[in-house]
Amino acid sequence: MSYTDTPVQEIDASMQEAWKAFHVYRKKSLKERAALMRAIAKELENCGDHLIEVAMRETNLPEARLRGERGRTIFQLNSYADACERGDWLEARIDTAIPDKNPPKPDIRKMLVPLGPVVVYGASNFPFAYSTAGGDTACALAAGCPVIVKAHPAHEHTSEIVADAIHKAVAYLNLPKAVFQHVYGKSIEVGKALIQHPHTKAVGFTGSYGAGMQLFKWTNERKEPIPVFAEMGSVNPVFLLQEKLTTSATDIATMYAGSITLGVGQFCTNPGLIIGIESEALKTFTHDLGKAIQKIQPAAMLHAGIVSAYKEKKGNALLQDDVHLVAESETAVEENQGLPTVATASAQAFLNNPVLHQEVFGPYSLIIRCANKEEMLAVAQHLDGQLTSTLMATENDMLQHDELVEAVKNICGRFILNSVPTGVEVCLSMQHGGPFPATTDSRFTSVGADGIKRFARPIAFQNWSNSLLPDELKNENPLGIIRTVNNTPSASVL
Repeated sequence: MSYTDTPVQEIDASMQEAWKAFHVYRKKSLKERAALMRAIAKELENCGDHLIEVAMRETNLPEARLRGERGRTIFQLNSYADACERGDWLEARIDTAIPDKNPPKPDIRKMLVPLGPVVVYGASNFPFAYSTAGGDTACALAAGCPVIVKAHPAHEHTSEIVADAIHKAVAYLNLPKAVFQHVYGKSIEVGKALIQHPHTKAVGFTGSYGAGMQLFKWTNERKEPIPVFAEMGSVNPVFLLQEKLTTSATDIATMYAGSITLGVGQFCTNPGLIIGIESEALKTFTHDLGKAIQKIQPAAMLHAGIVSAYKEKKGNALLQDDVHLVAESETAVEENQGLPTVATASAQAFLNNPVLHQEVFGPYSLIIRCANKEEMLAVAQHLDGQLTSTLMATENDMLQHDELVEAVKNICGRFILNSVPTGVEVCLSMQHGGPFPATTDSRFTSVGADGIKRFARPIAFQNWSNSLLPDELKNENPLGIIRTVNNTPSASVL
């Protein structure tokens, strides 16, 4: 099935309609917004096997993975709907007046309100959970923002089916059609037109550093700059501390062989860098990891562009000075497959070569050999921002590496102890975002209901009469939400 780029004139019309829809949808109650998200979840389930079959053809992802991802996407929609109704994300604050204070203290009440139309760019590696009905779309709808999704060119038919499901949900609830819109575009003109339209008020993106920075650049060229919440990749470093490695080298190697190659390495949390101190234990780990990698079957990657990029970047990394191949899969690789590979380099080679800091998106990881803990600390201090960082360590290791712990804490959004970074739990405490260049704004998450806050802004109401205030801030608290009243959390009436 072939899709043509949406003409720029149609994009302008779509954004005009989205702006009109915004002024209707923003006034919908939290319950009505939540009802839309639950209806989308139901329609997504109703798509049945046809959606899975189309996604399998377009992405090369296996059936079990896609069924699991659709289940996760349905869970996201329902859990964010629950969070939308609870209203915690609104950050409602009330400070009541003190008239006899000198000068008199006014009544001030604050909450988050929706930004406006949000443009979401579908991700190639998660056709459901980070694409058309994914987390960015769910969060924007919860915040009260219309959404315009640009289908990822690698799975346009999948995106179309999901978009149709969302349209059905919107129609069922008699909401304005332009609460959700769907466009296509392989050319940069489509992306630029969406970003630079004056009615676009925020952007959600998951993809490469180059594409994310292009979007960021375009938004800053606007007369009115807008927030871009772009997740742009990460090498997710793993630090192997000595006491833990000495007692568990083989177990850690087995665990990380699975993490490196999970989903053919096509996760943003893939552990692409493993750092240890030269020792017999590190040699054992390297040997065992190599043996495990040799036994892993190559598998098809998402599309030809990703295969090509993986081969090029991996090949370039292996050509660098003092980089040596540890092992690769012993099974012959086909044209559309990613060959599982592990390499190694000295810490000095890593510190002196920026090429080795770059993400190789696929089933590849680089083991960095440090001479001592000072060199390990230097590696940590030279790393860019990351989505995740991991310590494999005992409590005693942690106590002996306090400076390393603080250095790693500075560069990541999720700090993991004795586990793998692959797998991102959908829950309120999850932080899926990190310092630049992992994301463009490390203050926010793209997973978990706190992600709703990305698409809202604070507004304070001063000296308003109770009858004119939004329900969220009225004395009687008709929504029953938790609010901070005179510095104390409360769900009571005033």
